Amino acid sequence: MIMIVKRPKFASAVTLIEVMLAMTILTIAALGALGYQYYAAGQARIARAQITGVRTAQLLLEDWKSAGGSEEYDLTALGLGFSSRLFIPSQWSQGHGGGLGSPLRSSAYSTTVDGLPMLVTLRWEDVAHDTVAEIKLRQLAVIVRFGEIDSQGNLTFPEGYLEKVSPLILTTYVRLDASGG
Repeated sequence: MIMIVKRPKFASAVTLIEVMLAMTILTIAALGALGYQYYAAGQARIARAQITGVRTAQLLLEDWKSAGGSEEYDLTALGLGFSSRLFIPSQWSQGHGGGLGSPLRSSAYSTTVDGLPMLVTLRWEDVAHDTVAEIKLRQLAVIVRFGEIDSQGNLTFPEGYLEKVSPLILTTYVRLDASGG
């Protein structure tokens, strides 16, 4: 007598529910990865703009400082592609740059560096004066904003992400008696 033992058959096929569940999980993971990549690319563009703006502002600040913080400093004389002076829009007098002294020649300059349109404002203020030693300390500030000024005097952004980049403000001090200013 041979006994035949029947073993139960396990389902070897994948059910439709399992396939749909696996596809849902993969879709969520793929969308998360793509969202992260999109966000990272946007932040990289903003970081590139900030680095370019800071380098430009630092160059201008050091050059202006070497000129003694002169009230006659002119960016167009540098030969680096800065436009002639532009009118400063009224909304710039409040907010960014406020409290940093008066704008040099009440004007802004425009330039494009690495394909990024920039508007540069120079500000100065005499912050200390020692009458006995005849020493005057002047604060210099370079403010870089991204964008362009249109014919109506409004700030426009040729690339949308530039609107998210805050204006960059770099300041330093110069002794007018020590620098020949």
